[in-house]
Amino acid sequence: MLIQSDHVDINTPTGIMRTYIHRPKSDSKFPVVLFYSEIFQQTGPIERAAKIMASHGYAVLVPEVFHELNPIGTILAYDDAGREKGNADKEEKNIEDYDTDNEAMIQWIKKQDWCNGNIGAMGFCIGGHLAFRAALQKEVKSTACFYATDLHTNTIPNKPGQHSMEKLGDIHGELLMIWGKQDNHVPIDARNEIHKKLEATNILFSWHEFNAQHAFMRDEGDRYDAELASICYQMSLRMFSRTLY
Repeated sequence: MLIQSDHVDINTPTGIMRTYIHRPKSDSKFPVVLFYSEIFQQTGPIERAAKIMASHGYAVLVPEVFHELNPIGTILAYDDAGREKGNADKEEKNIEDYDTDNEAMIQWIKKQDWCNGNIGAMGFCIGGHLAFRAALQKEVKSTACFYATDLHTNTIPNKPGQHSMEKLGDIHGELLMIWGKQDNHVPIDARNEIHKKLEATNILFSWHEFNAQHAFMRDEGDRYDAELASICYQMSLRMFSRTLY
């Protein structure tokens, strides 16, 4: 499916949020996938991943997750300086501000004539956590979380009762949780803790662990696993086709 790419600047309570849009080149209506990046924002690998999803029949929105803390259009490099800056941004932005970002995107989406009214979410690394956070929105019907960081920590600033794992009761859609067994950012004890808490709810979720390192979906660097990436895209697409079409 041929796609087109553009961007929109969405007003949020914390400022303008540049949001990149990749969607089928068609006059038909399509489901929307909110796609959340790593701490580096819309890098080449993130843009390519979003376009893969778009080419399967989805309007994919990639927000600049740290829009309050950087000039519009900021992309951080996959190096020590980029990692240091991205982690500093993560530790500065309050978790509730991602909620208002999501609300602003969803309200904007509802006004678009290319949306069929169904919304899902997806993300890598911190983006996996932010996709999980987006699942708190009642409009989000299904969510694919890839090696979601910080679900087991308090690294992202939050008030009592506002941590993502304390708000599981607000999730009503389906979750797809994907992890790498060799991920040093979310080790086995942390994964077990997250799994145990999800098991104690009525949330419909599936849980998959692969022999892979952190960021195995990123098609740059020596951690990329193309075979597993293909499998995981297909798992996500199957869930979205069931829940958003």
